Amino acid sequence: MDNLLLFFILALIAEIIGTVSGFGSSILFIPMAAMFFDFKIVLGITAVFHVFSNVFKIFLFRKGVDRYVLLYLGIPAVISVVIGALLTVYIPVKIIEMAMTVVVLAISIYMIFNQRMAFRKSNTNLIVGGTVSGFLAGLVGTGGAIRGLTLAAFELEKNAFVATSAVIDLGVDASRSGIYIWNGYFQSEHIRLIPMLIVIAFVGSYIGKLILAKTSNVFFRYTVLLVIVATSIWQIFKMI
Repeated sequence: MDNLLLFFILALIAEIIGTVSGFGSSILFIPMAAMFFDFKIVLGITAVFHVFSNVFKIFLFRKGVDRYVLLYLGIPAVISVVIGALLTVYIPVKIIEMAMTVVVLAISIYMIFNQRMAFRKSNTNLIVGGTVSGFLAGLVGTGGAIRGLTLAAFELEKNAFVATSAVIDLGVDASRSGIYIWNGYFQSEHIRLIPMLIVIAFVGSYIGKLILAKTSNVFFRYTVLLVIVATSIWQIFKMI
């Protein structure tokens, strides 16, 4: 019971951070959840959790969706996430977990030293960014950082950034959730987590919105990224 309470607290922190930072909660939530559950179960829980999270973000930031970016980034992401999710059946879990940790660590370090960098503004980069972020989300559970770098090129207003990312992420998470559930990554015993995850998704998104409205997130992002780097390094040592 104590472990479950700690899991919910960490999930709330990840949701708040994911809303404020703009690159989603999975980059922090997955390493945290992996301390409590087997990795493929973490993939299932993360996907289901994010469905609720993104529904609430869309509701809270609904006036800011950029339909142009949504089309060129979202469709490739939804297609490629299915491919990535299907591959999890054939790749050993230890390889997937190590790949996830290395990807998260590499992206975090990149974003620390290249905070203002983004992809060039073009349809091609939207399609490539959507494809890569979707594939990583399906295979290792997190692709929000790649999507965030791609969206940054279009200099969207903060609310538009979160809203557009949330709509794309909803399509990605709904698609991979079905595959993960079909493959047994989210089982009947985990249904008991859903009510609290719904509450956490709403509360975390709402608190994140309040923080986003009143503060600059540059220092916040650096702090978060350093925490993610430390968590990832710890995970790598644990797996070795």
